[in-house]
Amino acid sequence: MTRLALGVLLWIVVHFFPAVAAGSKKSLVSRIGEYPYKGIFTLVTVLSLYLIISGWQSTTSVEIYSTPDWGGYASAVLILLAFILFFAPYPPNNLKRVLRHPQLIGTTLWGLGHLLSNGDSRSMVLFGGLAVWGIVEILLINRRDGDWTKPARVSFLQDLSLILFSILAYTIVLFTHHMLFGGDPLT
Repeated sequence: MTRLALGVLLWIVVHFFPAVAAGSKKSLVSRIGEYPYKGIFTLVTVLSLYLIISGWQSTTSVEIYSTPDWGGYASAVLILLAFILFFAPYPPNNLKRVLRHPQLIGTTLWGLGHLLSNGDSRSMVLFGGLAVWGIVEILLINRRDGDWTKPARVSFLQDLSLILFSILAYTIVLFTHHMLFGGDPLT
């Protein structure tokens, strides 16, 4: 469990750094350059993912709470919404006119969805930790960046493309989840 918790903590710290210490980040970038900074950021992120994955696999899970009977259904809906929101920052779409941080909101919904269908200790650390991180990161970025300028309205077809692509990605992950991550959400 220590490795899993360390991985989640490292993920949180490396992602909080630009939001909490914008001046320090700017100073570091000016000293070492943008690409070396991005390289270090990427390496630390990959290290955190390694710790999360290996920590998950090596941890014996302990049941903390019983999930509700409807938890699996709610989880499926929340995670589908999370997929849509996760991809929303990239193509032009109208979700970005409504939500300032769709990807972070999606990460939070992903975490909450998993907690509705998994009541064990390692799920609490991973999904709970990343759900809380998503909420706090939104608050920190809003404080750092101030007012938000909404993007221009785009065609509904662009929204539809985002939704259809997200549904396709969700379906692929749903049917391969047991091979990729263990645990079969279809059972």
